[in-house]
Amino acid sequence: MTETQAHDGGGGESTFTVVVAAVANLGIAVAKAVAGVVSGSSAMLSEAAHSVADTVTELLLLTALKRSGRPADEEHPLGHGPERYIWAMLAAVATFVGGAVFSLYDGVHTLAVGEEPGDPLASYLVLAVAFVLEGYSLRTGLKQARGEAARVKAPFKRYLRYTPDTAVKAVVMEDSAALVGLVLAAGGLLGGQLTGCGVWDGLASLLIGVLLLYVAWVLGRSNAELLVGRPLPGAVRERIRAELLESEHIVAVLELTTLVQGPDEALVAAKVDFRDVSTAAEIEWACERAEQRLRAAFPAIGRVYLDPTPGPLSSPGP
Repeated sequence: MTETQAHDGGGGESTFTVVVAAVANLGIAVAKAVAGVVSGSSAMLSEAAHSVADTVTELLLLTALKRSGRPADEEHPLGHGPERYIWAMLAAVATFVGGAVFSLYDGVHTLAVGEEPGDPLASYLVLAVAFVLEGYSLRTGLKQARGEAARVKAPFKRYLRYTPDTAVKAVVMEDSAALVGLVLAAGGLLGGQLTGCGVWDGLASLLIGVLLLYVAWVLGRSNAELLVGRPLPGAVRERIRAELLESEHIVAVLELTTLVQGPDEALVAAKVDFRDVSTAAEIEWACERAEQRLRAAFPAIGRVYLDPTPGPLSSPGP
């Protein structure tokens, strides 16, 4: 969440982005598998596994979006926002197990045992169609991500690195990796066709596996950070301190804790030193107004807890 991230994390738009990616990947997976069997290409079979893993990932992300959007209840007083990152973490595992492991195994097997290149025509046609579909899916994800980055006035790369909307981040990364994987698969097919040797196909499969390992690691790390508990950025925390100190009754902010709970949800808790001469009623209204100012400045802040705490220079009570 960046300095000026506002009220809407793009939940509906994120769902549309993920649905587009899921539909595209499902059709591509079937086509790649058929072409891989017909051509005998390990790179095509690796790409089929890649698309299957991506499809499973999108389904898990849809589950994450649906379950994390449930309102707070008695048993979950802080809401279900963090559940999104549990399912997104499982999606990263699916990319690792379903795509990377299979691709690496198939590449090693091809290099060790060898393969006879078959007719690559069907594979080339599937790769061309897949490139168009993956390109459209990536365009949808990039459109949302760039729009969000522009809205919060953050550089696109920085937004993509730190956004708590890991569903859109997953779609952008996986579709980008898919396009690179398609180029690698085509290169493996072409190398085998020109040389009559299956080594090129095996190398392409290994490179696809390494690519998927990288994507799984980046997505897993991002979701792990948010599951463990990531604060709001330093610039946002400083502005929160400044907003709190705007109150004439607040002398100092002794301790400030912030926690990102979702793309459009954050929690703020602070130990605040009030003026010793402030009455109980003045302190209550100062807390209320401070919360209103914080929510107006940062609509993503859903909960504010202020704890009146004596500072080092405060006079002890009677």
